[in-house]
Amino acid sequence: MGGRENLERILESPEFAPNIVVNRLLPAEEGVFAPFPADLDGRIAAALRRRGIEQLYIHQAGVRERVREGKNVVVVTPTASGKTLCYNLPCLEALLQDENARCLYLFPTKALSQDQQAELNGISGEGLNLKIATYDGDTPESLRVSARDTGRIIISNPDMLHAGILPNHPKWIKFFSRLKFIVIDEAHAYRGVLGSHVANVIRRLRRVAAFYGASPQFILCSATIANPKELAGALIGLPVELEDKNGAPRGEKRIVLYNPPLVDTVQGIRRSAVTESRRWMLALLKAGIKTILFAHSRVKTEVAASYVNEDLANIFTDNSRIRVEAYRGGLLPNERREIERGLREGDIQGVVSTNALELGIDIGGLDASVVAGFPGSFNSFWQQSGRAGRRGGSSVSVFVATASPIDQFIMNDPDWFFRKSAEEGRLDPDNPYILADHVKCACFELPFNDEAIASGKEPFGGAAGEALAFLEEAGVVRHTQGPRGAAAGRWHWADRSFPAEGISLRSATADNVVIIDVTAGRNAVIGEMDGPSAKELIFPNAVYIHRGRQYMVEALDIENRKCLVREADVNYFTDGLVKTDIKVLSEDEVFTYMVEEPAAGGVLGDVLVRSQVAKFKKIRFHTHENIGYGDIVLPEEETQTRALVLLFGPGHAGGKALSALDERAAGAALAGAGTLIRNIAPVFLLCDPRDLGIAERVRDPHFGIPALYIYDKYPGGTGLAESLAPRALPLFAAIRDAIRRCPCKSGCPSCVGPGGNKRASAAFLDALSRGV
Repeated sequence: MGGRENLERILESPEFAPNIVVNRLLPAEEGVFAPFPADLDGRIAAALRRRGIEQLYIHQAGVRERVREGKNVVVVTPTASGKTLCYNLPCLEALLQDENARCLYLFPTKALSQDQQAELNGISGEGLNLKIATYDGDTPESLRVSARDTGRIIISNPDMLHAGILPNHPKWIKFFSRLKFIVIDEAHAYRGVLGSHVANVIRRLRRVAAFYGASPQFILCSATIANPKELAGALIGLPVELEDKNGAPRGEKRIVLYNPPLVDTVQGIRRSAVTESRRWMLALLKAGIKTILFAHSRVKTEVAASYVNEDLANIFTDNSRIRVEAYRGGLLPNERREIERGLREGDIQGVVSTNALELGIDIGGLDASVVAGFPGSFNSFWQQSGRAGRRGGSSVSVFVATASPIDQFIMNDPDWFFRKSAEEGRLDPDNPYILADHVKCACFELPFNDEAIASGKEPFGGAAGEALAFLEEAGVVRHTQGPRGAAAGRWHWADRSFPAEGISLRSATADNVVIIDVTAGRNAVIGEMDGPSAKELIFPNAVYIHRGRQYMVEALDIENRKCLVREADVNYFTDGLVKTDIKVLSEDEVFTYMVEEPAAGGVLGDVLVRSQVAKFKKIRFHTHENIGYGDIVLPEEETQTRALVLLFGPGHAGGKALSALDERAAGAALAGAGTLIRNIAPVFLLCDPRDLGIAERVRDPHFGIPALYIYDKYPGGTGLAESLAPRALPLFAAIRDAIRRCPCKSGCPSCVGPGGNKRASAAFLDALSRGV
């Protein structure tokens, strides 16, 4: 680190010390190594030695050993522990031993793909001479044919595999027939609805590979989660071995929990986390400590970076010494790569990032990370914290709390924070909505065979038969009888459409709004943004900040996907105010949840979730005071989806319990139940908490009684509400047990949420589940 003494001086300074809640040192750990295996190809050994690698970590050797036994492996070790070599080593060996062999690498983002291509090119350039090609949406048409025909390692992502490669598999005969390994990096990113989609894409991939005579092995890498083996097995549909004995050394790491000082003791208002994070970053950079600051929105990222650069310009007359950049979604690919390269090569000493740099992109040796506010999950926090100290030296991670209830709960009970285990990753590949979509795609790619389904050889399993029968009724597939009777029957695609085209693996639309700088007739594209975010961030008269430069939005044309901006110099930034509304469209099924008496009612149906940015705030730089409002005239963002509405009327035990409380306590009881459902329902549904929306209403305008909406966040729904509807009573019992088990007195993130009313929520849940 740029001087341990400098860090100690910062930690002890009166500027920071009074508000440091915890300063915990995690001791360094020695590496555990294994020599190069005796049978390792000499060319690979020589290439590794030229790159400064003289031996393997034990987890790298362990993965190689399991792979050579023919097993699928998931490796789970901390950030910067050499996971890349875990899969590169067996893949490179296979490619050198068999000149026809091919490998497929899948990464969740294009930035990671580019990073891996650079890493592989470096190794291949050490005398291995293997062609590595990236095949994604940015690959020019002119390079795609040569990538398909001559690429030994193809680097891609699940979206491209789903819509671009598998539907066109006849063009990939040479590749698929020789496919030896499939690598899935950052496997923990594939959970919930996204993970369920990707698991079905992998089923389709296995079908196509088998059709061409290949049976590839899988190597997966994951960050630390609670159930990596279970998640990996569900993702690929095959048995998986776990390798989690980390052999990489770790430098000592200091974790600092910092609670900003109070500026209003009566109202409990604290200094802004953005302001305090910027002070930490500035102090660390001045001390020669390379730093990454994680802010959790694009606006905060740009604002914090501009603050730090202003401060540095005031301190150093020649600011070339310290350079800080903002890194976020919406930057152009060449800008992203320029920042990544600058960090690796040391030209950039500091970076302010959204969670875009949370995944394992190589950004060189950073010594400090500052996390401005809890990022939403413990997995994310430790990933962000792990971005510092990637080269094995000592490092520091500072968690700067916001005023949010969970941040303040952590500051009041830091031991809970350090005790809390990593969250689980869950997915459900047999979700009927998602399964049917991918059975359509799979049938378009290759016919289904009744014999394979009956014998268990079909990667989609027995569930494929039900889905195909449903699709036959819809008229998109047809069943033909084989000469040997029913067992040899086949299912063929019978529609003119291209099914993969209409199925998105992610909830967001693929069409981005292009941001065009029209200053002085430039007409230059400077960035891009997805449609829903554009309505919230680049509405007319918004201030758009791009790498420190301010622009005023002149026009946003959602229909034609473009936004016109002009350079400006103002003393404020803008923040859109979003209001969300739910409208019931249909009541398809009605439920009564009976225990000793009716506990609650339920309605399953279609809802319209509408969000609109109707106004925006102007927030002055530095002081963050509100200096005015503006109106926004843009169409609503509408999502029609499925919901389960839980109803608590006067004839229900739940309704009676709420009516015994005053309106404020009743609202708190419903909110507490909603928080628990958000955390526990995903266990029942095998989804991610982010896949569900929860809304509580003490008096619902549609039903006229207290209601709790549980809705699917994906357009059209993905079967989550349907799956939960018949299981509401076990869910009530599970959330009641969770609140009883929780040792807190008045509410915490593990139960009703910090600041909740635990007593009111407990009474409400007892009434709902009495006798269950």
